[in-house]
Amino acid sequence: MDPTLLVILLGIIEGLTEFIPVSSTGHLVLAGALIGLPPGSETFDIVIQLGAILAVVVLYWRRFYDVLFGLLARDAGAIAFTRNVLVGFLPSAVIGALAYGAIKRMLDSPIIVAIALILGGFAILAIERMRPRVITRSVEGIGWRTALGIGFIQCLSMIPGVSRSGATIMGALTLGVERRTAAEYSFFLAIPTMMGATTLALWKARHTLDTHNMAAIGLGFLISFVVAMLVIRWFLSVVTKHGFAPFAWYRIAAGGIALVWLLQR
Repeated sequence: MDPTLLVILLGIIEGLTEFIPVSSTGHLVLAGALIGLPPGSETFDIVIQLGAILAVVVLYWRRFYDVLFGLLARDAGAIAFTRNVLVGFLPSAVIGALAYGAIKRMLDSPIIVAIALILGGFAILAIERMRPRVITRSVEGIGWRTALGIGFIQCLSMIPGVSRSGATIMGALTLGVERRTAAEYSFFLAIPTMMGATTLALWKARHTLDTHNMAAIGLGFLISFVVAMLVIRWFLSVVTKHGFAPFAWYRIAAGGIALVWLLQR
């Protein structure tokens, strides 16, 4: 496949899947297995996720603006918002740095992705069926213990195929956070989490990066940004009306097809 078309395809996959609970990394790994990406593409997969993260910053710029000036004015809501995002990020920052090598090795195993997609789909269906009682209806209203618990659950997404958004959203639901709030908290938590992961990936790969690599990363970044801008609002509308079950069934189907293909190739 033409290298430029390949970068565009991967950027679209990233933008489509970063914020819905189907695992963007898992889809990129499976796409790599299908297409036959060269070694070292893991860094590209991680870094272009920042394009999707930028979409959150743009779409929620007003909220971040209010939080920034709220912090300057020592507003309790702004302080709680910032605390919850930072506390939720802390476990992945520590565990991700310590387990970087093991995480990177798992990116070479598409079978792990397929199995994680299937198991994650059944987990989502089970949590949706349980329908835990709603305790919290705003990001600011999340207690620091709940935020820390969600942060630890997010670490499950270091297994490719689990889904960072899926882990954080389902973790938030089980801890009593309302659906839309759980989804938005997942968006906000993605910003420091993916910035940290990208910084670490770039630092580890600093000796292998060149102008060509950076140009490809830049194009993938742009494509994922544009696509994610369109997906986020659609995702929130689907979640509000239908919950997360449609994404669970998709995971089970996609994971099952991928597993059959991987075992037969």
